[in-house]
Amino acid sequence: MNGKIRAREVRLLGLDGKQQLGVFSLSDALALARQHGVDLVEIAANAVPPVCRLVDFGKFRYEQSKRDKESKKHQHATKVKEVQLSPKIDPHDLGVKLGHAIDFLCEDMKVKVTLRFRGREMAHTEFGFQVVSKFLQDIAAYGHPDADPKLLGRSINVMISPLPRAKRAKNPRVAEGEGGAHPADDSDPQGALPSDHAGLPHTSAPSNKVEVVRPSGGPPDQKGPGFANNPFAELRIG
Repeated sequence: MNGKIRAREVRLLGLDGKQQLGVFSLSDALALARQHGVDLVEIAANAVPPVCRLVDFGKFRYEQSKRDKESKKHQHATKVKEVQLSPKIDPHDLGVKLGHAIDFLCEDMKVKVTLRFRGREMAHTEFGFQVVSKFLQDIAAYGHPDADPKLLGRSINVMISPLPRAKRAKNPRVAEGEGGAHPADDSDPQGALPSDHAGLPHTSAPSNKVEVVRPSGGPPDQKGPGFANNPFAELRIG
């Protein structure tokens, strides 16, 4: 820019960036830039002669940053999640892995399925292919494999891409969450009665209050009938 340009001659573009003003010596181009109150910016250094443009450099950088931001908005960064399996995986564990993969696909992420063999498991790779094939069948409503599963080294790999949203099934976990649970009836503040008490009248819980009853008449320290040393003679459980 300006005095940092080392070429003797430059091809000059106008303020609009499209109009070609011709080939000028560097001193004449700088004088023309000062006359218009702008900067002389080199935009194609490898051209012969180099191409320069008359432009306000601060405004030029601002517009360039805006263009870069707009281009980044239209770029779709694809995320890849990995799900690891094994030839002897438990059916419950396989279901958990399947649920995770469905969550990733419903969020428009790719899923890389990797099944690793250990030790002597390499002698029966067909069991691994069966596990991967079942996994792909169960997930077919949410994604499709980019290629057939391949054995690379000691592992089977396959990449699954999500189906378009219009053709993709709904995430079952989200569907269960939208259904929700029905709240209890407000008419019964004590809550619903157990099934084995159905049809019986609703009664309040028994009271565990202990009441002290003294025999009528006589002084308070008079003992009642029964054992002389009975400590519960004056207790009545209500």
